[in-house]
Amino acid sequence: MKKPVICVAGSANMDLVTTVQRMPMAGETIHGNAFQTYFGGKGANQAVMAAKLGGEVWMIAKIGEDTFGKDYMKNFTACGLNTSCVYTTKEASTGIAAITVQENGQNAIIVVGGANLSFSEEEIEKAAAAIRKADVLVCQNEINLNATLRFLQIARMYGVPTIFNPAPAEDFPDEIYRLCDYFCPNESEAAHIVGFPVKTIEDVKRAGKDFLSRGVKNVIITLGSKGSLLMSEGKTVLVETEKVTAVDTTGAGDAFIGTVAYFIASGIPVEEAMKKASHAAALSVQKRGAQKSFPTYAECGF
Repeated sequence: MKKPVICVAGSANMDLVTTVQRMPMAGETIHGNAFQTYFGGKGANQAVMAAKLGGEVWMIAKIGEDTFGKDYMKNFTACGLNTSCVYTTKEASTGIAAITVQENGQNAIIVVGGANLSFSEEEIEKAAAAIRKADVLVCQNEINLNATLRFLQIARMYGVPTIFNPAPAEDFPDEIYRLCDYFCPNESEAAHIVGFPVKTIEDVKRAGKDFLSRGVKNVIITLGSKGSLLMSEGKTVLVETEKVTAVDTTGAGDAFIGTVAYFIASGIPVEEAMKKASHAAALSVQKRGAQKSFPTYAECGF
C-alpha cells in the first residue's frame, strides 16, 4: 500500500519549557519546578506526528546556522522527514518558544520566529516540486505570511488539498480563506478572527458559518476536552473525544492536525480522520513535551 505523502510548510522552534505551580503575576518573580528543552514549532510538530503514523513527510522549513538549528536538522532526520526543503541562514537564529506549564497541564507560550520568518522567494518556489508530489499540504501561521500564502497558491495550482491551522491567529487576507480546503482553528483562534466570544457550541457553529462565508470549504474547530466540530455547506458534525487526565497540553493541537493530515492524505472521510485525531491528541496530553509525547500508529491502536 502506498504511503500517504504529506507536505508541511511551517515552523521549527526549540521549545524552552518551564514548569510552575502557577503563573506569575505581572512584575512577580516565582520559583519554577523544572526546565527542559524539546523540539517544537507547530509545523515541525505536525510533520513529526504525521511521520510517526507512517506517512512520507516532506518538511518545508527554515532554521538558523546555530546549535539549535544543527540539533533540529538531526531531529528531522531521526524522525524520518525529507529535509530537501529545510533551508538554513546565518542572518537569524533558529526559532524558539518559551513555554510555561502549570501543574494542571495548562500552558502559556511566547514564540520568537527568527529564521522561520525569513523565507526568500527563491526558497518558496523551490519548494513547489515537493508540494506537487503531496496528497495534502499543511500550513500554519508561524512563518512569514507571504510564504504561507504562496505555498497555498502552489497547492491549489496543482490540485493538492490544503489544511491551514491559523495559529497564531490574526486578520488574514481574504485569499487565504479561499485557498483553504480545511480551516482548523481552536476556540480562542476562532474568536480572535471572527471578533466575538466562541465558548458555547452555538458560538462555534456561528464562527464556522462565518469562515464558510469567507470561502473556506471545510471548517474544523478544535474544542479541547469537548472534541471538535466539522462544518461544511449542509453539514455540521460534532466529534467527541475521550476523557483523560492531562499532564501537559503542549502540542495537543499539533498532534490532532498531524493526524487529520495523515488520514485525509490516506483518503478516509474527514469525520473518521477527526475521530482518530482526537484519540491521538488525548494520548499526547498524558505525557510531557510536544513531539516526544506523540504516539505512533501502533500506540494509537489504529
